[in-house]
This record gives sequence, C-alpha cells and structure tokens, in this order.
Amino acid sequence: MILEDQIYAQALVLAGQLSQEQDALLRVLCRVTRTGLESRLRSGITPEDCRADLVAAGSLLALAALSESDSCPERFTAGELTVQRGSSSAAARCLRSQAELILVPYVRDSFTFLGV
Repeated sequence: MILEDQIYAQALVLAGQLSQEQDALLRVLCRVTRTGLESRLRSGITPEDCRADLVAAGSLLALAALSESDSCPERFTAGELTVQRGSSSAAARCLRSQAELILVPYVRDSFTFLGV
C-alpha cells in the first residue's frame, strides 16, 4: 500500500463517518499532507525509514485541515466522545501539535511557534 493510501486509511478510521464531500476532501488533504511531509524530511531519511510515524502524523494533519474546512460538521459524536467545532479550532491546533511532536526526529530543523 502506498504511503498516501495508508495516511488516508488511518485518517478515515480516526474521522469516523463522513459525507461523500468530506471523504473526497479528506483524500485530497492526505495527498497534500504526504507531499508536504516528504519535502520536510532531513537529508538521508526516506519515507520508508519512518513510514509508521509519517502515517500517524499525516493522518493527524489531514484531520486538522478537514476540521477547519467548511465541509466539516459543527458537531459529531463517536461512541461516548463528542467533538464540537469552535471558532478558534483548538482541536485542529492540538492535532497539528501532536503531529509535529511525532515528526521531530525526522524533519529538518525549523522554527515553529505553536502558541503560549
């Protein structure tokens, strides 16, 4: 399975049920995320060297982008967990932050201000 498909499959599991429009958008976001992550890898590190972490980080980043899109529902429930979209998109920031922590060992040094 290619990396993009793995990122999409994991993101889909995490996202739960999506509309057809959201699903199509998620697939595009996974492709863009994969490209972006691969471009950030340090010299000498290939996607195969860190495949599992790229899949995890990529799915979180794609979901963060999906949660900020207009096609994302304002509120959804998965089991006992209910997520409600807020104007500041704290959930998206949290997903991005977790993805960045996963990527630290593999990406080039860069300054990223995550907030205070």
